[in-house]
Amino acid sequence: SSNMGDGVNLQFRQQLLLIDGNLGAEEVAALKFLCTDLIPFKKLENVQSAVDIFQLLMAEDYVNEEDTFLLAELLYRIKCNFLLNKLGYTKEKVQECLHEKGRVSPYRQMLYELSENITDEMLQEIVFLLRNRLPKRRRTTSALELLILLEKQGLLTENDVQMLEEVFVNVSPDLLETVNSYRRAKVSLPQQENTLPSKESSVSHTVGIRALNFPQVHAVYQSFSGGAFSLSRDIEGASCCIFLYPFISMSPEKGNEAAFLFFFLQKMSSYKMDGPKRGFCIVINNVTFDGDLQERKGSYKDAEELKRVFTWLGLDVMTYTDQTSEQIKELMEMWQQLKDHKDRDCFICCILSHGESGAIYGKDGELVSIRVIMSYFTAKRCPQLAEKPKLFFIQACQGKEIQRPVYVEADARIPDFSSVQQSLSPSESIPEEADFLLGMATIDGYASFRHVQQGTWYIQALCSKLQLLVPRGEDILSILTEVNEDVSRRVDRWGTKKQMPQPAYTLRRKFIFPIPRDPPPS
Repeated sequence: SSNMGDGVNLQFRQQLLLIDGNLGAEEVAALKFLCTDLIPFKKLENVQSAVDIFQLLMAEDYVNEEDTFLLAELLYRIKCNFLLNKLGYTKEKVQECLHEKGRVSPYRQMLYELSENITDEMLQEIVFLLRNRLPKRRRTTSALELLILLEKQGLLTENDVQMLEEVFVNVSPDLLETVNSYRRAKVSLPQQENTLPSKESSVSHTVGIRALNFPQVHAVYQSFSGGAFSLSRDIEGASCCIFLYPFISMSPEKGNEAAFLFFFLQKMSSYKMDGPKRGFCIVINNVTFDGDLQERKGSYKDAEELKRVFTWLGLDVMTYTDQTSEQIKELMEMWQQLKDHKDRDCFICCILSHGESGAIYGKDGELVSIRVIMSYFTAKRCPQLAEKPKLFFIQACQGKEIQRPVYVEADARIPDFSSVQQSLSPSESIPEEADFLLGMATIDGYASFRHVQQGTWYIQALCSKLQLLVPRGEDILSILTEVNEDVSRRVDRWGTKKQMPQPAYTLRRKFIFPIPRDPPPS
């Protein structure tokens, strides 16, 4: 490993080496790219590892033993949040400090976000469109490499992103909107009744935002102080407060408040759900199992209810019963390769089975990782679903079975089974790229419950709330919050068993089902 200088504490060096050991080539390339505005190109070109980048940052006095925030920000930007604790940070702490200490520019963030969402197919199209502007003998293998090349040739700068706009008009409307929103945020928004009235210099001021065009959110912009925004929201008479921290670097320049507001509103916009066909929904319903896994009585009720509700919502629903672990993987591969996704708005997958932490059981008693299941549908592996929302609902235990009454069963193995699975939270199961949602029946380590005649608490609550709240125009996260409320209030007949679902998501926009013409099925 590189020598990082005698002045650096040994323990600090060991932490940096530990972080380096957890970062692969793709993460190192991402770190190099995000540091491009901080370290000259020439120095970055010789970088082979994360340690090399850390050394350069320390040489430029961006990072030292007392101040590691820039490293924490970089790990947060590349979604390596599991390494933040090595620096004494959490994801929430980094988000809280970004508005004051963030060093990665909005421009660099925008380019990195683009690179994360450019599929191999899109990259080929972009290279083809720019063939006359790129070096003839240079083969571009990644989106980051292409963006760096365009910057080196002066075709792309912080103040000139026109070339990107011209390319994305043909390649991707969603990526074009990312560029457009960055460009618009660089100029102050004109004062309008429904936008933030900007004051040129004020440490703290209170203003109102009316008619945010989201009828389900009644928000009052209460304060802007030091870059932190506070929004209050009334929910059926109760009031709660949401703190929002801008992901653009705040400075006292004119228009930053308006720029942040625009970014916030843009991020709150909805996924396109007006195509000729809504999408496919697959339901895997494992009821009977080989070995010592018990029959999941009542699961047919869940499968039928899911089919009725998602058909009502406009999806084509396919149900598969009693699938082995290999059959589940084969199913995922088949749906991953389906060309028909291209003409549809979204994809939904529901799995009803026994489970352990971060995994579900096939009929054969073998575990399949939830992360593996979801990874079949990443933008690179399933380009037809790139930039489209992909929703996964998992009804299974995420821990060992607990003592249970006769009428309520737990979706786990019999009590004497000791799991060797490492504990995984839903946020660790979800692929680290945009446009995924994972709805879990229960938090990690706990059982979920199923009535032998009425079906599972979670799936029944999900179907009920979809029928109630979709006609009201509610988005999926609001609906899942109501599902949490519903399930958390349920208890078994003895009043001793409770359950709390947990969603994890990387959605970039609101996911709102169009309101069906027909009344709800039940």
